[in-house]
Amino acid sequence: MGPLAQAVAPSHMPIVLRPLLPELILVGTALALMLLDALRPTPDQRPFVLLSLAGVAGAAAATLSLWTWKGPGSVLGGMIAADRFAVYFRLVILAAAALGILLSSYYLDRAGEARGEYYPLLLFATAGMTLITAASDLILIFLALEILSLSLYLLTGFSFRRLASAEASMKYFLLGAFSSAFFLYGIAFAYGATGTTNLAGIATALASRVNGDALALIAVGLLAVGFSFKIAAVPFHMWTPDAYQGAPTCVTAFMSAGTKVAAFGAFLRVFGVAFLPLAHDWRAFMGVLAAISIIVGSVLAIAQTDIKRLLAYSSIAQAGFILVGLSAGTQAGIQSAMFYLAVYAGTVLGAFAVVAIASVRGEEHTALSSYAGLARRRPLLGLALTAFLLSLAGIPPMAGFIAKVSVFSAAVQAGSWPLVLIAVLASVAAAFFYIRVIVLMYMQDPAPEIEGVRIESDPAGWAAVLAPAFLTVVFGILPGLLFGLLRTASVVRF
Repeated sequence: MGPLAQAVAPSHMPIVLRPLLPELILVGTALALMLLDALRPTPDQRPFVLLSLAGVAGAAAATLSLWTWKGPGSVLGGMIAADRFAVYFRLVILAAAALGILLSSYYLDRAGEARGEYYPLLLFATAGMTLITAASDLILIFLALEILSLSLYLLTGFSFRRLASAEASMKYFLLGAFSSAFFLYGIAFAYGATGTTNLAGIATALASRVNGDALALIAVGLLAVGFSFKIAAVPFHMWTPDAYQGAPTCVTAFMSAGTKVAAFGAFLRVFGVAFLPLAHDWRAFMGVLAAISIIVGSVLAIAQTDIKRLLAYSSIAQAGFILVGLSAGTQAGIQSAMFYLAVYAGTVLGAFAVVAIASVRGEEHTALSSYAGLARRRPLLGLALTAFLLSLAGIPPMAGFIAKVSVFSAAVQAGSWPLVLIAVLASVAAAFFYIRVIVLMYMQDPAPEIEGVRIESDPAGWAAVLAPAFLTVVFGILPGLLFGLLRTASVVRF
């Protein structure tokens, strides 16, 4: 089975729901919030915020209890994996959800768009994200993918005051439905090639063959297309700039962090287990996908004049860097990709939190010119955004530097030095547009119409900024804190 997977054939076992408890708590909390909004509607959103945070905290506690799970490697007929790989990704997603809830409470209150259905939708999306990382069957992966996608389509168009929000939601929905068709066709071809949709079963069937047949290779390609849409890899990235710019900033922050972590979690599990016997076939494809994503994302980001679109194209390039680790097809590559995902989630969420606070209602004054003199007007905001941008650029001592070095090292060890060379050169070019924002904040005077804008925040907004900033610095100085967990969390069991 290779270095990533320790496969055990599923057997007939009694129904065990404990590995599914985090998702049950999230869905139960979302349903309770829907009933509360229907039976006792109130303009005060604090009860919804507190209950949502309680649901996320309960799901996190249930997830932590699974770290020492001694039961079978998979439950519910081999549909749900009960391993530390799922625990790790769930914790990262739940942390992003908690920060997203805090940022949303600040944003929606200031924008005057707080409505009771927002937090249930966010929790449903979170449940889909956590479920997809624990799913060990292609059918369940697809169902979880649709749960998170449908919720995010609605959240993207949540703002009734901005036409751009509705347009972004429609584009996201149409392209998302198109990508779902590719994913379903991939499942069908995988079943036709192996006779099963269970990941361990697919791996066993493919490992027993001398050569991978055409059906299996077609399945690999179609599933890669479906995942590439969710991770915003080129050329399946067209929805990203419009969705990131049009969605409410609090939604963009949560979506940019949670969706990428969840989709990559499933991506790593499917290709690191089910199709690991075909790694020699898909590694080259992943390398090309990574190179194109890095180049296109970095080049197009240079031309952007809006901070949200700049971060959108940055996320496309970041997906390419993570794919560099995946393309290695080794244990080190999986560990480096998992480290990169945790670092990226905190960094991009914090960056969008700064955008939400620095912009009026989170949408006005998002042009890059609006950030001129930000460090003078609000020094702490400027310092936090500087840390996030340096991390995205891969400049020490931020965590993004360690993340890039780790994926590059794994790829070089696997013999993919041409890909690493392209990635390093693109990183140098990409540093331009990150440093350009820092120069604006520290070395230029704000325009008269911007200088008079009052930047306000509350403890919830500051928590969404300062917590990621702290972790970005800590993991950059002490990366061993996270890599220590990854030694066992990167092993997938069934």
